Amino acid sequence: MADKQMNKRFFEKSLAFKRIKKRKCKLCSNKIEVVDYKNIEFLKNYITERGKIIPRRVNGNCAKHQRIITKAIKKAREVGFLPFQAE
Repeated sequence: MADKQMNKRFFEKSLAFKRIKKRKCKLCSNKIEVVDYKNIEFLKNYITERGKIIPRRVNGNCAKHQRIITKAIKKAREVGFLPFQAE
């Protein structure tokens, strides 16, 4: 009797786990190769309110485009278009 209850609990827990849908890279799907550091509205989607760059596991970018976006954000910070940190 105890074995049936244990199996039932295990089976119910295994059904409760759902796979998270993998996010697609927006830049790959739109076939964007160049990211301009002057396009601040686009770059603001990839930083937090505090000014941190959102990691690729969160925003779903591929490694290639995440590097391009990171370089553009850093360049925009140096020029003064984006803040280094929130005030």
